[in-house]
Amino acid sequence: MNLRRALGITAGLALVAVAGASGVTALDESRTTRVTARFDRATGVYEGSDLRILGVRAGTVGSVRPRGDEVEVTLLIDEGVRVPAGAHAVIVTPSVVADRYVQLAPAYTGGPEIRDGAVLPAARNATPLEVDELYASLTELTEALGPNGANADGALAGLVGTGAANLKGNGKAIGDSIEQFGKAAKTLDASSGDLFETLTHLQSFTTMLKNNDGDVRTAQERLATVTGFLAQDKENLGAALKELGTALARVKTFIEDNRGSLKKNVDLLVPLTRTLVDQRASLAEALDTAPLAAGNALKAYDPVHRTLNGRADINELSLGTGRVTGAPGLPNGLVPVTPARRQALPALPLPVVGTLYGTPEKGASR
Repeated sequence: MNLRRALGITAGLALVAVAGASGVTALDESRTTRVTARFDRATGVYEGSDLRILGVRAGTVGSVRPRGDEVEVTLLIDEGVRVPAGAHAVIVTPSVVADRYVQLAPAYTGGPEIRDGAVLPAARNATPLEVDELYASLTELTEALGPNGANADGALAGLVGTGAANLKGNGKAIGDSIEQFGKAAKTLDASSGDLFETLTHLQSFTTMLKNNDGDVRTAQERLATVTGFLAQDKENLGAALKELGTALARVKTFIEDNRGSLKKNVDLLVPLTRTLVDQRASLAEALDTAPLAAGNALKAYDPVHRTLNGRADINELSLGTGRVTGAPGLPNGLVPVTPARRQALPALPLPVVGTLYGTPEKGASR
C-alpha cells in the first residue's frame, strides 16, 4: 500500500513538473516575436538551431517543416531584439562539419520594426552552396577543359605552354607590376574624395547632355554634314594641304635665309612702335575726328567750279576779349547779329567773287 502510494505521489510530481515546464516554455514563447522564413532548402537547420544577428545569438529556430517545393522555418526572436521590417534570412555555414544557423540581416538602425507573424518569402532569403554542388561544378569545369572538351585538339595545352614560355624569366617584372598596381590602388584610395567628386561632375555633365539631347543631336547632324562635305572634297582638301605644306616650307626657307635682315627691320620698327604707343591718345582722337573732317571737306568742295567753298570769321580770330584800342564805344569780341541786319546779309553760300582761280569759260589756269 505504501509502495502504491509512493508511486502515485511520484507520478503526480512528474506531471506537475512537466506541466510547469510546458507553462514556462509557453510563457517564454509568448514573449518572443514569431517570424516565418521560407527557403528553397534548409539542409542542416533543425529545431533549436541558433538565430543570429551580426553573428550574435538573438533567438532560436522553433520548427522546420516542408511546404510544397519550399521549406518553412519558424524563427523565434528573443524579447527586446529589434529587427527591421525589410529584413531577410540567410542560412550560414560556419564550416563544413559545424551546425548551420539562420541569420537575419540587416541589423536594425531605425524605422519600422518587423511584426509578429511576418512571413519572409523565399525570393528574399538565401541558402549556402552545398559541397556536392561545388564538386559538381568543378567536375563540369574539368570535363569542359579536358581532352573531350576544349583541349580536344590540344588548344588548352598550347595555351598553357605559350603562357609558360611568355612568363618564364618575367617573375620580377610581374612582381613589380603587381607592386605598382598596389601603389596605384593606394593612391586612388587616398584620393577617393577627388575621384568621387570627379564622378559627380561627370554625372552632372551627362545629365546636362541628357537634358539637351535635341541640341546634341543637332550638333551631331551638322558635324556629320561637315564630315560628308569634307569627304566629298577630300581631293581638293588634300591638294590645298599639300600646297600649304609647300608654302610653309618656302616661308621657313625665307626666314632662315633672311633672319638677319628680318631682325634688323624689326629693330628699326621698335622706335616707330614706341612712338605710336606714346601717341596712342592723339591717334585715337584723330581717328575719332577724321571722319567728320573728311565729311566737311567733301561738303565744302564745289564740283562745278572745282573750288572749296568756305567763309572765315576773321573778327573771331582778330578780336580779343578786351576792348578795341581807341574805340571805347565798340563791344567786346563777337556780338549776335540783329534781325534788321540779318535781312540785309546775303544768303549762303556766297557767290564766286573775282577771277582769282579763273573760270572754265575764260580758259584761265586752275
